[in-house]
Amino acid sequence: MRFLFVHGTGVRRERHETLFALVRTRLTARFPDADVDSCFWGDRFGATLSAGGRSVPGLGGPGAVDAADAEAAEWTLLLADPLCELRVLAEAGWDAGPDDADAFALPGVHPPGAEVLRLLARLEESTHPAPDAPAGPPPAGELGALLYGTGLGGGYAAALEAVAGSAEAARAAARATAQPQARELATALARAVAAAALARAGAEADCTGTERDRLVELLTTRLGGDARVPGARAAAVLGRLAQRVTTQPLLNAWRPSLTTGATPALGDILRYQSRGAELRDFLHARITAEPGPTVLIGHSLGGIALVDLLALAAARGEPVPGVELLVTVGSQAPFLYELGALTGIAAGTKLPYGFPRWLNVYDRQDVLSYLAGPVFPGDPRVSDHRIASRQPFPACHSAYWKQPALYERIEQAVAEAEIG
Repeated sequence: MRFLFVHGTGVRRERHETLFALVRTRLTARFPDADVDSCFWGDRFGATLSAGGRSVPGLGGPGAVDAADAEAAEWTLLLADPLCELRVLAEAGWDAGPDDADAFALPGVHPPGAEVLRLLARLEESTHPAPDAPAGPPPAGELGALLYGTGLGGGYAAALEAVAGSAEAARAAARATAQPQARELATALARAVAAAALARAGAEADCTGTERDRLVELLTTRLGGDARVPGARAAAVLGRLAQRVTTQPLLNAWRPSLTTGATPALGDILRYQSRGAELRDFLHARITAEPGPTVLIGHSLGGIALVDLLALAAARGEPVPGVELLVTVGSQAPFLYELGALTGIAAGTKLPYGFPRWLNVYDRQDVLSYLAGPVFPGDPRVSDHRIASRQPFPACHSAYWKQPALYERIEQAVAEAEIG
């Protein structure tokens, strides 16, 4: 009897030697008379960046965050919390200067911040004519056309209501005691409404950055502000925070190293999907190089390639000689089958006659492992076995090989298949 181990995606020579040494030791302990071999394919059929990664924007290391990155980061925070700028103004307020206070405020005259809030309430009332009335249509004119054209019209009334009724808006308005502060408040309120409408629309929004900025400008003007001058205090605080806590600037800065680092793992999968025949031919040659009953053990992408190879050969009426048992570990083959993306078997069809027994091992924590039995119901050749490594992903994807339960189940499957 022979065992042939086929490694998974992203594995190169050094990692393969470590991994296979572990597998060979564990199998030899249970099957002392068996021949345990491996089929290393990573260097020959694995993915590499043939142009040195020149297709990756910003290759050469982390760079400075530019204006576009900073703006995207700010709006990432606003979409998550539309009131965050107002919260800054409500808590921090403004530094009072000698010309800020209105010493000649007249009775009955709204202070600057309160006036901005009153204008916002009028906008909100225009979308709800009566206290319990349903929201009316977006306003007419350019503002209405913009809301309709970007998919934000449906959430506009609710966004106005949420911002206008917020405690943050009320506290920020109370602290805006001079006209410059009121103008900044107007901008922050307009950005909050736009962000709330965008957040409500979610993936249904069809809004460019230019359209978003125009929406903010139109709303700011209606609140008595000037959108051409962004709010200095809230924007400064938010901008610094956004670049530290949001992922996009970091992703942009580290994209080159992330891409090149992920190339072996992700690239192997993509290359196999487009040129998998080369690897399957290689595996076929290695399997048939020696006679006798063979147990194939495929990890991750190795399992996909083995399922494809065995299914294609069986469908041609030429089952791979000697293969008595297939063991897939942490494999995506069942999921690809469901998607119709498995080369060897079309979705909804049965495993062909001549396909061997199939033991599929998975871990609930391994998001790259899937169940085979439920997608091939009633097929006695297919069985699933759960391993609990108690490790989170991605550690659990490689933790199978130290689990005694894995080898116990393989030993049971060999006995059931009567392989000697």
